[in-house]
Amino acid sequence: MNKRHFKIILLGSLILLGITLVLGICLGAATVPLQTVWQTLVDYHASSLTQAIVHTIRLPRVLGAALIGASLAGSGVIMQDLTHNPLADSGLLGINAGAGLLLTVSFIFFPKMGPGGTALFSFTGALFAALLVVAISRTKKGSQTTTVVLAGMAISSCLVALSEGLALVMQLKQDLAFWHFGGVAAINWAQLSGLGPWLVCGLLISLLLAPQLHLLQLGDELVLSLGRKTGWIRLIGFGCVVILAGASVALVGSVGFIGLMIPHIARFLVGPDTRKVMPISLLLGASLVVLADLVARTINAPQEIPFGIIIAIIGVPFFIYLARREGRQHG
Repeated sequence: MNKRHFKIILLGSLILLGITLVLGICLGAATVPLQTVWQTLVDYHASSLTQAIVHTIRLPRVLGAALIGASLAGSGVIMQDLTHNPLADSGLLGINAGAGLLLTVSFIFFPKMGPGGTALFSFTGALFAALLVVAISRTKKGSQTTTVVLAGMAISSCLVALSEGLALVMQLKQDLAFWHFGGVAAINWAQLSGLGPWLVCGLLISLLLAPQLHLLQLGDELVLSLGRKTGWIRLIGFGCVVILAGASVALVGSVGFIGLMIPHIARFLVGPDTRKVMPISLLLGASLVVLADLVARTINAPQEIPFGIIIAIIGVPFFIYLARREGRQHG
């Protein structure tokens, strides 16, 4: 792919994200004129009900959705490159579920904990699950794809069952059920100020790490022959996944398939070069989640459904298609 083609795709992705952000802020149970949104941004008056809706509800919700979409898509790119597994995703491989389990524990024993504390629990759970993935990914190369995916799904199912069992026994509020399916309705400025910096930091690391991840596509032996060490690349990569997935789960719960679908769409658009795939994935992931949330809160307004359900409706057929394609290639 030439640079001009990539720049066109990049510009198109930026424009798409801009449009989805505007739609996400303006549309909902109550439609807000674009002029009112602009006035809120430049001269906010809390006495205005419409401006208060935009500032207090819509802006943090849409910005949070964009950050989460970019983060989960970026974690998917990293996971697929590190494990050489086209089916890798922090949701499918249990990392999101690990973060969710520890968050459930924090809700039970520390119900009034702030965003910083919940982030710590979420990171710990994500790290635990990531270490399991690392151990699994060291299996024989020929069976790696199938083994990692099946083991990851088993780990995810087990951790989710534990989370739901604890929630049932401890009679947690119904909000936890909504959180488990992925929802951005409760995101506020306090949560964004506490967890947003972690997400931004993880996204910056993922962009800086993209050239090194591209080298891993050449194979560890060739990379080592070039004088590069793969160990630190994998360490930083998995650390970045823990940050991105852990903070995302702390905000909206466990949402799968974003990190699976978006990297493949980006590779279809710009080719296999991770240096190009990563920025496109971040932009497309942000757009997808903002749009999914918009559909989830307008399809049956004023009632809302968790946006994770919308993602799953798209993601399950996509996963089946990829699994069948991998089966044919290795069959």
